[in-house]
Amino acid sequence: MTNMSSRTCPAAFRLVRCLLIVITITAAYPALAIAGEEPLFQSSDKQTNLIELYTAEGCSSCPPAEEWLSKLGTQPGLWKDFVPLAFHVDYWDGRGWKDRFASAAFTQRQRAYTAAWNSGSPYTPAFAVNGRESRSPRLPAATGVSAGTLRITRAGGNRFVFTYSPASKTESQWDLHVALLGSGIVSKVASGENAGRQLRHDFVVLKYDRLRMISNAGVVRAETALSRAEGASRGAFAAWVTIRDQMIPLQATGGWLP
Repeated sequence: MTNMSSRTCPAAFRLVRCLLIVITITAAYPALAIAGEEPLFQSSDKQTNLIELYTAEGCSSCPPAEEWLSKLGTQPGLWKDFVPLAFHVDYWDGRGWKDRFASAAFTQRQRAYTAAWNSGSPYTPAFAVNGRESRSPRLPAATGVSAGTLRITRAGGNRFVFTYSPASKTESQWDLHVALLGSGIVSKVASGENAGRQLRHDFVVLKYDRLRMISNAGVVRAETALSRAEGASRGAFAAWVTIRDQMIPLQATGGWLP
């Protein structure tokens, strides 16, 4: 690659050549073009709690847990101190009602947790707080742990750039987890354990992806596209980072989408 000098190109034909180099670099490294932008969402350097609820529309004991999760939407620490999300699992689908938000991938995620917790079979409702089992809904206190900064900026259109600056120098490799969330969603359940009930869902995971991040000079980065939260009165997304191929979230952020 040509080494760009800090000096101005002295002649007109060399100016054209310099412009072509700048265009080439910007196309190859789009993050450089937005490096100075204000972040759309950004964590502090202290760990943000990730609260996961595993639930299902076919489970009669789940609505109270979802109501508790919904109330987090009015808490002042939302997105800064904690990030909530609800994964709908599919092992209730054969019991009289098929949950339209359920996914086998979400069930597999819960199974990985329960294996790590040695807690037997998966169950609902179930909470994970920073990857650890919680038998009852609770808003965790701030951890105070230095966890680095996770930052989200727009890359144009529906594409977003995620950069993570770890709290200390490390040789670790990282995964980025991104979830598109929908809130204000109403379901009328016609059969199964919740037959006749109207259920409200907030922070429900509509789409989830796990990406490998690329490290460069102590900062790790990933880029992806996110669609709109169709069918939701309000959309949001959550992002968190883990060490490569591990489950425990180390830092998280997110927010409401405009």
